[in-house]
Amino acid sequence: MARYDKIFEYESNLDGKGLKVGIVMSRFNLDVCEGLLSACTAGLLKHGVAAADIKIATVAGALEIPLVLKKMAESGKFDALVALGAVIRGETYHFEIVSNEMASGITRVNLDTGVPIANGVLTTNTDHQATERMSEKGREAASTAIEMANLLKAI
Repeated sequence: MARYDKIFEYESNLDGKGLKVGIVMSRFNLDVCEGLLSACTAGLLKHGVAAADIKIATVAGALEIPLVLKKMAESGKFDALVALGAVIRGETYHFEIVSNEMASGITRVNLDTGVPIANGVLTTNTDHQATERMSEKGREAASTAIEMANLLKAI
């Protein structure tokens, strides 16, 4: 559906058939992370990504996510990657450090490697906010990974 006359526009493509997707999930706040993972994998499968084409690596915490994403991106085995985790505010400044450094690392890997990364790491003030958002965020991460892989292939 072109919105502009005589101007080409790339369309959103959520067809995951044939795509290979890597997921890096933090084990810190595991219940929330498992909820994110469940929703993400269900979303990938719903959009046609084959179960055999999904690979999952787990890491201790959110700060470890970018390094494993980088290794996966550099392997050439993946069309897209997904970062999943939950950073929940505590009583110290640690929340800001982890949230900012993790997000910066994910963005840097994304830009340095050219492999699209869907950031599905929740950064919330409370456990309740995290559990309320985990399913939607997991599904969104799946859709974003597929859409970005297809867009970059089309360009």
